[in-house]
Amino acid sequence: MGDCNFMVPIEKLEQIKSRFQFLEAKMNDGVSGDEIAKLSREYSELRPVVEQITEYMTLLEDMKEAQSMLQDPDMKDLAEEELPLLKARLPEIEAQLQIALLPKDAADARPAMIEIRPGTGGDEAALFAGDLLRMYMRYSERMGWSFEIIEEQQSELGGIKEVVAHVKGEGVFARLKYESGVHRVQRVPETESGGRVHTSAATVAVLPEAEDVDIHIDANDLRIDTMRSSGAGGQHVNTTDSAVRITHIPSGLVVTSSEKSQHRNREIAMQVLKTRLYDMERQRIDSERSENRKSQVGSGDRSERIRTYNFPQGRMTDHRINLTLYKLDQVMGGDLDEIVDALISDAQAALLAEMNG
Repeated sequence: MGDCNFMVPIEKLEQIKSRFQFLEAKMNDGVSGDEIAKLSREYSELRPVVEQITEYMTLLEDMKEAQSMLQDPDMKDLAEEELPLLKARLPEIEAQLQIALLPKDAADARPAMIEIRPGTGGDEAALFAGDLLRMYMRYSERMGWSFEIIEEQQSELGGIKEVVAHVKGEGVFARLKYESGVHRVQRVPETESGGRVHTSAATVAVLPEAEDVDIHIDANDLRIDTMRSSGAGGQHVNTTDSAVRITHIPSGLVVTSSEKSQHRNREIAMQVLKTRLYDMERQRIDSERSENRKSQVGSGDRSERIRTYNFPQGRMTDHRINLTLYKLDQVMGGDLDEIVDALISDAQAALLAEMNG
């Protein structure tokens, strides 16, 4: 094993395994509700790591055994056959283990909120914001996630002035967090008769959902107003005073929700407020940490242009990793895995370089 650059001492791996066994035993003993949630989150985070550790240790054991079989004349042929195969597997298993051991973003397993707003480009930007919304809805469908729109303001032409959606499911934030930033579109607008290609943009922000333990909000810091909802017209006009606007006085954040039920609105608005406050706190910690870590994708500056969707050429380019795909229809149809996987690999490579640097 001398020529490999694998740095993690066996004692550290043993520690992780025994922590996992301790959690397993504690959960089987039965613990109170709050504690079980905390334990089971740590347990499910450690599980894939422990599986990789077990595979790695088994391989080392097998190699040791094959090595000692070389001394036994009866077993020598078998050992000579087996040893190179085992050695060949080692680098791959080590690489997988190193990735499994990378520090995790505590928010990766959480549900997320997606906020989409048109940027420069008027009506065309609002229409593109609507296209992005559909892209994320379709991606969520493919992933088996639930996608619920909790606040939406439409533009005259059927585009979107603002939308906030709640996405729940397995590993939502881990895969959606790379979407935060400015998305630029180049195409001939439906509103343009002359056929010139326009450039417009929309901004996406993906925030991990806050839990009650993350953020404590003092009721005295809130101003809650109820107001009449403005419905979408026709039979949808909502004439009850059901819209809720919550102002968080210390931060100046304002959240509105205009579902049909006022009780539900208050709940939604509070959840959105907590999530935004939690995000502000994460951003603050992140910017302190990233003074020396400018390269990290995903902690993204939301004013940064991250992607271009060029319709005449059927091309999507992600500028952070210089990835260009000529399958824009599929991408807009929610086929985002290839892009997301590439962004995750890039982030992992940067972390590995940092740890081994």
